[in-house]
Amino acid sequence: MPMRATILKSGLIILTVALLFSCEDGSKYDRYVAIERAGWKKDVPVVFEVLIRDTLSKNNLFLNIRNTSEYGYSNLFLIADMHHPNGQSQRDTLEYKMTDVYGNWLGKGYTDLKENKLFYKESFVFPNSGTYRISIRQAMRRRGELSGISSLKGIVDVGLRIESVSEEGR
Repeated sequence: MPMRATILKSGLIILTVALLFSCEDGSKYDRYVAIERAGWKKDVPVVFEVLIRDTLSKNNLFLNIRNTSEYGYSNLFLIADMHHPNGQSQRDTLEYKMTDVYGNWLGKGYTDLKENKLFYKESFVFPNSGTYRISIRQAMRRRGELSGISSLKGIVDVGLRIESVSEEGR
């Protein structure tokens, strides 16, 4: 019995410490969706459903993109649709730089895998409480072509992160 109690106590301590550290960074939501190895299909959006209760605080929304060197472009075009609980929706066409002028990846990481934390909405206040549906589609195309790239290689994960805006320094 004493051994079992010790294991239980140790487990509770580890869980408590993990919860404390996970809430310290101001993150309200942080999820990733893996992209198929064959590539990110242009007609297959990555969808996040986020339950929002706070309609007063400002939030920074980020799109997190993990890519490998198999990604063959210096930029990334995305279409983001935010569907509000009241039926309204917003569409944003976004462009992000993925490399510098010399072709070096801008994301963080020491291996072939790079992670980019890209602003989607800054100081955004959710106007309604309820579930928001945010869908992200790749909108890449080759120069001179009207149809988009049907399967975009090199993007391995797409994430959404919502952080509270810090009131420090204001």
